[in-house]
Amino acid sequence: MEKLPIKKYVEGMLKLQDSGTSSTMLGIGPMSPNLLQASFELAQEHDFPLMFIASRNQVDADEFGAGYVNGWDQNRFAADIKTVADKVGFDGMYYLCRDHGGPWQRDEERNAHLPEAEAMEKAKASYLADIKAGFDLLMIDPTKDPFVIGKVIPLDVVERRTVELIEYCEQQRKALGLPEIGYEVGTEETNGGLTSADKYEEFIEYLQVELGKRNLPMPTFIVGQTGTLTRYTDQVGHYDFQNALELSKMAKRYGVGLKEHNADYMDDVTLLEHIPARVTASNVAPQYGTEETRAYLKLCAVQDILVKEGLCNTPSELKKVLLVKAIKTERWRKWMVGEQTKLQVEDILEDEELSLKILDISGHYVFNDDEVKAEIKKLYTNLEAAGIDGARYVVDHIKRPIRQYVECLNLGSLTSRVVAALKK
Repeated sequence: MEKLPIKKYVEGMLKLQDSGTSSTMLGIGPMSPNLLQASFELAQEHDFPLMFIASRNQVDADEFGAGYVNGWDQNRFAADIKTVADKVGFDGMYYLCRDHGGPWQRDEERNAHLPEAEAMEKAKASYLADIKAGFDLLMIDPTKDPFVIGKVIPLDVVERRTVELIEYCEQQRKALGLPEIGYEVGTEETNGGLTSADKYEEFIEYLQVELGKRNLPMPTFIVGQTGTLTRYTDQVGHYDFQNALELSKMAKRYGVGLKEHNADYMDDVTLLEHIPARVTASNVAPQYGTEETRAYLKLCAVQDILVKEGLCNTPSELKKVLLVKAIKTERWRKWMVGEQTKLQVEDILEDEELSLKILDISGHYVFNDDEVKAEIKKLYTNLEAAGIDGARYVVDHIKRPIRQYVECLNLGSLTSRVVAALKK
């Protein structure tokens, strides 16, 4: 089946809404090859598209230090995803998506308080690498700003930067003779200023006028706040059905789909609400990384039994290595609340209960560490001697929570339905 540009796919999604068969696309944060395999296997089984979303911290050009996920730059990211797709025999549609691209979106750039002009140039260079690597969707998010701390960035500043970045990306895409790409605008962050329906529509109207003047495409998605919020390993937000429905209707009037972020750890009831609310797409990232960590820890527990029963003499130290390295990344701070965001690594390591809690949150940040990979390999070898396929178990364990979203978000046969809708 010929791949549809993501903008065309979303056009089909909006047509399906008119027929009363709404679905919500799933954006997946690809934290490991295991997660990629789990995603492709489910998408192959159920005929739905995959969106792989990556922030600049996770995947970026080598000139900026690449990403912490598998050391990926854009080209290695694209190549590794294709390798797994081919391994699985996936013949459906998948999209490479930049999540939170823009100025100051890499931690070190924001911490260095780069001047706006320099931050914008780095953002453009990163986007150019995305475009050359074949990314299908670019999120334009200029709402991180080290000079506006604790305040809402003026909407006119967000608007100006958004148009400038879309114009640059379109100029580069056309100069390279590449197919059309989609754009995602807005942010779930409150500092972006899109905290009310009025501001949301003002933003869309501004883009329609300014992009139209420059003969630039309207975005494919606009991010709206539906009440989602992820902390620890929980969904701590309060889903607002009426707000989601209002925003989705508003976006659709402009031919744009509503995108939701922070959709991790949702229960079935909340996920099912997405269908009548007509949310076009939702992003899930840390949850699937956490599920992989949990899979490894369960296998470690099995290994403990093998050791106790005299069936394993040289056990893997994966749990210990993963715990220490995950805590030392300090990337878990963004998922904590209150004073726990300021905890010192040394104090955490002395607190077993807290250490395990943080491991649950942040183990996925070090899956690509050489020592961690060596311990995983050793664990698999020990389990294999006992007749257990650890690698297969990990992939299947990750598939469980993804399958929940596939079922509740009505993703079954979505690509076939979208293609049929576009032909009408």
